[in-house]
Amino acid sequence: MRILCTNDDGIYARGLEALEKIAREISDDVWIVAPQEEQSGAARALTLAHPIRLRQYEERRFAVSGTPSDSVLMAIDKIMDGKPDLILSGVNNGQNLAEDVTVSGTIAAAFQGMSLQIPSIALSLARLDRAKAKWQTPEAHGARIVKTLLEAGWPADAVINVNFPDREPDDIAGVEVTSQGQRDAVQLFAEERKDLRGGAYYWYGYTGALSDPAAGTDLRAIYDGRISITPLHLALTHEPALASLAQAFEN
Repeated sequence: MRILCTNDDGIYARGLEALEKIAREISDDVWIVAPQEEQSGAARALTLAHPIRLRQYEERRFAVSGTPSDSVLMAIDKIMDGKPDLILSGVNNGQNLAEDVTVSGTIAAAFQGMSLQIPSIALSLARLDRAKAKWQTPEAHGARIVKTLLEAGWPADAVINVNFPDREPDDIAGVEVTSQGQRDAVQLFAEERKDLRGGAYYWYGYTGALSDPAAGTDLRAIYDGRISITPLHLALTHEPALASLAQAFEN
């Protein structure tokens, strides 16, 4: 099996090292193509107004001067000698849950792979207490999760979003297949700071307040110490609104 590994935290990210370890437990044919620099929050952005440059570090390891989606496209179109059988994206330094999935570059890379008819899985490690990241947890459980997913299979128009809780490997409370949750509190805020000349600049941050999610959601699984596995797809049409709006315009 040929596996392409990518991420949104950049070619030097510790999570990419964890992802490569996971991939090499599954196959010897592993390729690394990742953004040169961190691209967190890049969502499905493509670099359209600037040239893209490639840098090769070693055999089957490349960096792309662009986004996670750029990395997947360049890997398949220009770098690899044939399509991969599987794309793994991550392991992201922080959870990708609930509404995170719409801005996550980690998940966007998986969606880019899915759009090219390649099975794709996004993997993330929760950092709820902001302590030292427990990379040993995805390294211990990741290959087993991926192998089980490959054996089970999933629809061609979906990607799999895997989140590991902020716990030691032996403290994991189980594995749960979940639905995408929704937070009941806005966590993102802009903090104003001053530069050395007295000018204002702003830095996004998170409040750290946890929501109270329903059972069966990705949020609840992670809060309760379980590995969350959520199948995602790009069908964003709101069906109830579709029907009611159609009726309104018919009248």
